[in-house]
Amino acid sequence: MSASAITSSLVSWFRHTGRDYPWRQTRDPYAILVSEVMLQQTQITTVLDRGYYERWLARFPDIPTLALANEADILSAWEGLGYYRRARNLQKLAQIILQNHAGIFPEDPATIRSLPGIGPYTAGAVSSFAFGLKEPIVDGNVARVLSRIHNDATPIDSTAGNKRLWDRAKELVESTDDPGAFNSALMELGQTLCKPTKPACENCPVKKYCQTSEPESLPVKSARTEITAITERVLFIRKNDSVLLEQETGKRRTGLWKLPALPDSLFDKPPAVLLKSSYGITRYKVTLWVHDGASVTNQHWPENHSFIPLSDVEEHAMPSPYRKALNRLLNHSVFRLED
Repeated sequence: MSASAITSSLVSWFRHTGRDYPWRQTRDPYAILVSEVMLQQTQITTVLDRGYYERWLARFPDIPTLALANEADILSAWEGLGYYRRARNLQKLAQIILQNHAGIFPEDPATIRSLPGIGPYTAGAVSSFAFGLKEPIVDGNVARVLSRIHNDATPIDSTAGNKRLWDRAKELVESTDDPGAFNSALMELGQTLCKPTKPACENCPVKKYCQTSEPESLPVKSARTEITAITERVLFIRKNDSVLLEQETGKRRTGLWKLPALPDSLFDKPPAVLLKSSYGITRYKVTLWVHDGASVTNQHWPENHSFIPLSDVEEHAMPSPYRKALNRLLNHSVFRLED
């Protein structure tokens, strides 16, 4: 199997059929990085159709602007994308580049990998898309394509499987004169034709090189992590034209705002439920119970609790599950809602 034959076929196919995303219209490493970080845990349609990418670049158009921005503004611009550590790492990265590299994005792949929040995939993406370097990338789509081409049933999330994927991706990208187009083509193939189910093998530009006869059986993954169900109970307390919110202090959501947690003193006899919803995060399925706090009096709220004027609520960055719950409560005169 010739690496150069595969890469040339993919690059030719991509140049004729590749989708025209805005981050493919630039060689600016910062703009490319923003797209890659947003897409780490978020679908392309969400990033584009809801305007996150364009709004971010309009608000923080370059590294110095992001480095010097207020964290609350950054979290607000990121709201709805989740995994807020990505936004914080983007600012840390911008601050390091501003301080150590005079605000100029480094071209060296090893230096890029050393920046906050940058793993091998993101470093490879920026290196190849922005600087035209022959650096490999492996994401879920690429892993599926390569596993099928080589008919390899080694679990892709195993040490051996992961190494094989990166070695094969490196061999391929080093055989092309256009690493950016090739890496884009690999991802595009997985997104459009080499899908997890019902792959369109008859239209595949590298079908004559693909060794699998059962594409839907690949890639193989180790046993899935068991999903843990947890319960979260919070209060809805509205006073005149303000609502009580809690600013989080944990590692994952530090600085974000949410409906306040139900005090321990109320757990035995919690107030009436106004709303019940559920959401998933990493390996947890969370059931969110929102209780009526109208009857809660003489409660000493910690310093990270504040009554926020309703006119200012939108300016306070909030994880999506709480934003949705709060909006539903504020927009209904009769509560007792349930999904």
